[in-house]
Amino acid sequence: AWAIVTGRASVLYTFYPPLKAHPAFYLGLVGLIVGSWAALWSWVGVTRRWHRVHVGQKIPLAALGMLVTFTLWQIATLPVAVEVLALLVPWSLGWTDHVNALLSRTLFWFFGHPLVYFWLLPTYVMYYAVLPKVAGGKLYSDFAGRFVFLALLLFSSPLGLHHQFSDPGISSGWKGVQTVLTSIVALPSLMTAFTIAASLEFAARKNGGRGLFAWWGKLPYFAPDRWLFSYFIAGLFIFIFGGATGVVNASYNVNQVVHNTSWVPAHFHMTVAGPVFLGILGMSLFLLLGLNGRKLFSPRLAIAVPYLWAAGIVVMSSGMFVGGLRGEPRRTNLGLTYLNPASAQYRPDWVLSSSMAAVGGTIMTISVLLFFYVLVRSLLGRRTGDAESFLVPLADPLHDEDVAAVRVLRPWVVGAVLMATLAYAPPIYEILRDGNAGGTKYAPDSPLPQTAPGP
Repeated sequence: AWAIVTGRASVLYTFYPPLKAHPAFYLGLVGLIVGSWAALWSWVGVTRRWHRVHVGQKIPLAALGMLVTFTLWQIATLPVAVEVLALLVPWSLGWTDHVNALLSRTLFWFFGHPLVYFWLLPTYVMYYAVLPKVAGGKLYSDFAGRFVFLALLLFSSPLGLHHQFSDPGISSGWKGVQTVLTSIVALPSLMTAFTIAASLEFAARKNGGRGLFAWWGKLPYFAPDRWLFSYFIAGLFIFIFGGATGVVNASYNVNQVVHNTSWVPAHFHMTVAGPVFLGILGMSLFLLLGLNGRKLFSPRLAIAVPYLWAAGIVVMSSGMFVGGLRGEPRRTNLGLTYLNPASAQYRPDWVLSSSMAAVGGTIMTISVLLFFYVLVRSLLGRRTGDAESFLVPLADPLHDEDVAAVRVLRPWVVGAVLMATLAYAPPIYEILRDGNAGGTKYAPDSPLPQTAPGP
């Protein structure tokens, strides 16, 4: 944090060469990565003790989802740990003059895309374990939830090369393989769409819903006693567009149109800033109030937060999608702007899209401020209960299938490691064989990136 705040680590989230940060930044990352592994190690011990007491029983669905989440994190962070320790730390300390930039990028994206599922999986746990109960019904299929969690563990790692379509030095064949795997990982999300929709339909019909589509009107969108539902349903709505636009990013040819344009942040705002962020907001508020015995200050204001946020996301991302299709860059250099006619980066057809993004971002800011207003007022309110009586609303399954294939985690972990190895060992071997020498530090005040001569 010191390196970032003092301007010695202006490498953004994608911290691979040629941008170089202060050694403290990379050493801090080492501690962050290694420290996070303790979460999985503690989960393993808890799970083993649980199995000894509950012989022959299925691990609870929510617990399985979180165990898969931390297992995925363990697998995904191994390559980025290698990148930081073996490549970036020696380079930043001056022990090596050059770094293999392509290898560094590949190890980073080996981690970078599974990270999205590390964020998304806890939200999926909320959708499967909590949302059906909050909606007033049951989870349509217990097997579907378990299969989705385990399938994401299997397929979420071997697909990071779709972030490197424009990188030379990686054969198109391996990019093609990981493009196919990227398409396959969409299947668990489609299965989730079906299962959650079926669960919501069961709840709505139980509440008097009728007709082929009219049952949607019987869901508790604005019910004060079920305010948590609004955070989940708003996130699901945004996620539909996030998933659809992700297909564009993962398509080799179409991706060339939107690569490094504002389309890309528009897409990931609709994935991470949609279901993930709203799930975190809603469940954090729910848990903080329940565990502190507080009553929600204003259910109506709390319900307004996710819908206002969703509206801001739609406006902002729509502008960025349109701007991306018109070539609006993803980032600008310091001092340049899309909106100033005197700027070298100004284009009239970017003004409307950039302005829409600014308006949407303003709406999102108002939404977050409103959330913290509700949170603080609620926590300052009178205590009405205690943590001992607080329960998380967990959904019962409508169909509680007992399928042997999803009872044991170990084969899926082995499969995930094998898939990642088979998908990444050959391209990494190609990179090492070709001897990409990499480059020296590139700082914003440098006239041009300084690169080492090739072999």
